[in-house]
Amino acid sequence: MNKTSNVAELQAIAKQVRRDIVEMITAAKSGHPGGSLSAVEILVTLYFDKLSHDPENPSWPDRDHFILSKGHAAPVLYSVLAECGYTPKDQLNQLRTLGCIYQGHPDVRFMPMLDASTGSLGQGLSYALGMGAAAKLDGRPSRIYCVLGDGEIQEGQIWEAAMFGAFHKVTNVVPIVDYNRIQLDGFVKDIMEVEPLTAKWESFGYHALDVDGHDIAALQAAFDNAAARTDKPTVIIAHTVKGKGVSFMEDNPKYHGTAPSAAELANALAELA
Repeated sequence: MNKTSNVAELQAIAKQVRRDIVEMITAAKSGHPGGSLSAVEILVTLYFDKLSHDPENPSWPDRDHFILSKGHAAPVLYSVLAECGYTPKDQLNQLRTLGCIYQGHPDVRFMPMLDASTGSLGQGLSYALGMGAAAKLDGRPSRIYCVLGDGEIQEGQIWEAAMFGAFHKVTNVVPIVDYNRIQLDGFVKDIMEVEPLTAKWESFGYHALDVDGHDIAALQAAFDNAAARTDKPTVIIAHTVKGKGVSFMEDNPKYHGTAPSAAELANALAELA
């Protein structure tokens, strides 16, 4: 794969990833387009710029690690992994079919380059912090990035993990909240409000950065800022739009877990041309 820090090149990759997402979910007639589309720039910036990793040597012990705690957004991860060269791009449209490597949630039994099987919400940050603490004990340079859903952080295990990370100064782990403000049943504010989110993370001992989660340059700067902090761990609160890039999906709770129809796919691809 060719890594790049050029914003225009990363934006072009992000557009292709969005096309992959809507195509594979339409083919499957099942999946989660909204939260996959909202996280595109986060994953593209990490995998194509900031992460130390090698698709030709996926078990490299000093690599950086990525945990998609909100595992239902697997299509964005699958597209990015395929674009990097880890997995076959021509099989993406087999998403959710029996025996396919692209299961409905990331599964290390099918994709051994993954760092964790995820999908049972609330657990990814604990796993990431365990990996980060182990890397520090072993003297390895690995950094670990963990994407959390904003509905997911209503779960208590997230905050128990956050306390552990701050208390033990696990500064090589960066939680990233995909703050698109919509969860399965509607808007986060109507189900269980998580605000004041920045102050909440700060009160748990984190350096908190609020960024536009679709602004690649802002994400690059936030990841650099996080890497430079050694006194306390950093959380990145990425303000995003559910369904970003497809106008009829944007900020629409329906598309948390509804696959596009063939006609909707055609409209989405026209917008993403």
